[in-house]
Amino acid sequence: MTAELLQRPVTELVTLLREKSLSPVELMEATLARIDATQSKLLAFTSLRDRESLLRDARAAEARILRGDARPLEGVPLGVKDLEDVAGLVTSYGSVPFRDNLAVRDSVQVERLRTAGAIVVGKTNAPEFGHTALTKNLLFGVSRNPWNLERTPGGSSGGSSAAIAGGVVPLATASDGGGSVRIPASFTGCFGLKPSYGRIPHEGQNLWIMDDTAVHGPLTRTVEDAALQLDVSVGPHPLDPNSLPHPGLSYRDVLPKLPRGLRFGWSGDLGYALVQSDVGEVAYDAARFFADRGHELRELDTRAPTLNRDWGLLGAFEQLSRLGPLLPAREHEFGRAFIAGVKTGRSMTPERWGEMRRRREELNRWCAQLFSEVDLLLTPTVPFDAPPAKGPFPEEIDGRPVPFAGVASFTIPFNLSWHPAATVRAGFSKAGLPVGLQIVGPRHRDDLVLQAAFAFEQARPAPTWPSV
Repeated sequence: MTAELLQRPVTELVTLLREKSLSPVELMEATLARIDATQSKLLAFTSLRDRESLLRDARAAEARILRGDARPLEGVPLGVKDLEDVAGLVTSYGSVPFRDNLAVRDSVQVERLRTAGAIVVGKTNAPEFGHTALTKNLLFGVSRNPWNLERTPGGSSGGSSAAIAGGVVPLATASDGGGSVRIPASFTGCFGLKPSYGRIPHEGQNLWIMDDTAVHGPLTRTVEDAALQLDVSVGPHPLDPNSLPHPGLSYRDVLPKLPRGLRFGWSGDLGYALVQSDVGEVAYDAARFFADRGHELRELDTRAPTLNRDWGLLGAFEQLSRLGPLLPAREHEFGRAFIAGVKTGRSMTPERWGEMRRRREELNRWCAQLFSEVDLLLTPTVPFDAPPAKGPFPEEIDGRPVPFAGVASFTIPFNLSWHPAATVRAGFSKAGLPVGLQIVGPRHRDDLVLQAAFAFEQARPAPTWPSV
């Protein structure tokens, strides 16, 4: 019963709590029991708050419900990705040198979720500084996919995706710098949204996010859960100069209002990606849903500008600005692949920076032209099945070599362009693993992306979740 309860959408749990059919204390006890039952298999969590403080918060939530003062997420247990701060818990970034990095305040997103009534349970696992789409690190170990424990739940929000898909916790935070919400959501059959850049504020850190690709975004069981999470998280903040104004609407309220007669564009490869054949077929069949519902579906003959290597160097350059002072004295404490990637940031020059900016402008113009011709773009989310939990990623598909950043072929462009992009469960591959369909919308039209995803989900719900 515990697993079945925690596989319900957050919106259903909130209703049960408000109707007093379920108490926050019961929900918290069920969550802690599920963490105990699954931790050795999934390694979804890296640290937990103490049981007594969690039950105390749950009793306080119950009292607010009984008084009629319930907030939107009153009493809902929340996992927080271990790249994001929670006051009183360590933010380790999955990195040995930061194992004692105790946070003194909440991130903006966590503060808003707590203000809405969510109760932080603990931190979810992530690869070192979120650098890869596999969730493993030297500090805690390897997270695993609830659908198949030999496979990865993706990354960098892999602990969160394992927790959501595995029915471990109802709600968890995630973030996406190159696909880190959408890739793990796709690998675990969840819904994930990379919002428009600035939609959920970043908090002030030692330096602002200079390569401006990373965003916070929901990774949930349903589209409606994601809309609810967004509704309590969006809006400007003085510590983030790039934060957007409030959208002036409730994302949850507008979900059923997908306009008629939209123009959908389908690209199975963006002109350069190599896709596992059965994954491509499942994603295309999902895209056909919109044509069957009376929308136009155009098969696009286009090639997106490829900036994957630029994206990698930008991230390395920023990380080096932060971690450089720890090198070389503590270099041995970092993962070898991670720190080798960071050190490539030293190859940045003014000339390379200028070339990158010019290519990014090409991407911007490509997106502008694309969204003058279609209202929404559809692609596979990830080009192949979830790889082994410890890696490696496949080097070839159907006898052909996988291009650089193959796992993120469809996701990276829209981090660089700031367009909202979501993934919905499209079906399953021949290996019995979830396949995602990516839905990309015009800049700042998070509402339209959510509406399309909701329409798809209502017609093709995800009735089953893995048993762990």
